[in-house]
Amino acid sequence: MAGARSRNFQGFQLFANSFRPFFLLAAIQAALSILVWLPMFYGELSVTSAFAPRDWHVHEMLFGFLPAVITGFLFTAIPNWTGRLPIQGTPLGVLVVVWLAGRAAVVLSAEIGWAFALAVDAAFLALVVAAAAREIVAGGNWRNLPVAALVLLLLSGNVAFHLEAHFSGAADVSIRIGVSVVVLLISLIGGRIIPSFTRNWLVKFNPGRVPVPFGRFDGVVIGLSALALITWIVAPLNTVSGVAMTLAGALHLVRLARWAGDRTARERLLAILHVGYAFVPLGFILNALAGFGVLPPSAGIHAWMAGAAGIMTLAVMTRASLGHTGQALTASPATQVIYGAIIVAALARVAAVVLPAHGDALLHIAACGWIVAFLGFAIAFGPLLTGNPRRALAIMGAAAPAR
Repeated sequence: MAGARSRNFQGFQLFANSFRPFFLLAAIQAALSILVWLPMFYGELSVTSAFAPRDWHVHEMLFGFLPAVITGFLFTAIPNWTGRLPIQGTPLGVLVVVWLAGRAAVVLSAEIGWAFALAVDAAFLALVVAAAAREIVAGGNWRNLPVAALVLLLLSGNVAFHLEAHFSGAADVSIRIGVSVVVLLISLIGGRIIPSFTRNWLVKFNPGRVPVPFGRFDGVVIGLSALALITWIVAPLNTVSGVAMTLAGALHLVRLARWAGDRTARERLLAILHVGYAFVPLGFILNALAGFGVLPPSAGIHAWMAGAAGIMTLAVMTRASLGHTGQALTASPATQVIYGAIIVAALARVAAVVLPAHGDALLHIAACGWIVAFLGFAIAFGPLLTGNPRRALAIMGAAAPAR
């Protein structure tokens, strides 16, 4: 039923499915935010935000860009989970307008007031949580209710960010809360889709060892990761959090090894999911080293955000955009360039912290890689998302799907 309604949608195709506007706008915002951030970092540019420059940058990545991608994914997946009709047309347009209003409110918060900016900005995730919970409960799909609960925690982190930045002058604890929720979302959702997609492809194209499906071990890993992240939120530069992070990182490495990612190199659309998830244990390990006083704490944060979040979002955005528009599930030359750029960006951003002597050069490499990846997605996949698949396939250098 959900698929039939999407096919029969008569309006502008951008609003036929949730992934279309949110993936496209998230990619554009991600590229533009970093394009603006680098001159802000060097004091060459400022915005009329009540946030300090660093906090504006972190907020727009953590509570602007990522919620858009999460919403596009969530409201595309929920009809498959529940069998209910998708959100499209005017309701979807309202969500998009509220998200855009939040971005404008944050930029202009010094002019309109921090409290009003908070209300406008928080409205988006509040609507997403309410709509997602309603659909999941109405469809009786209780097993996926934790996803809505994590989005609720992300909303709480966003509210806390505004409050902490206003009353303390900088957001620190709320940044760790938001990052922790993102890591748990990647752990939960990635732990379901990566072995599932890998198994489906291997059975068809490369028979042999297949991934271990989501089970009790995965639940234990996510539970222990949540405890480790709580210790990190409370005391990031502490031996206890360092030990907890080390254990969580080791468990995630074992988890990743169980998914047969080494057998997916032939299909970049699939292999990139495993590469992106590898930054989850890397982030835990780097944060453990920070807890032991070996590295600065930002190394692990950037492994999670530029690496795990950046790579996984592009992996999901490209795959979902192809799959839900009836295209062949394979990585075109343009898509592989996007993947290469985001991997370079993630590695360079982490290296900029680990190798401060080369920090400026690595920061510029990371920024360029990030902009190429997300702007590249907007250019290559934009026509596909707005209803012009022939133009998209021509830009990507991809073949039309077999009929």
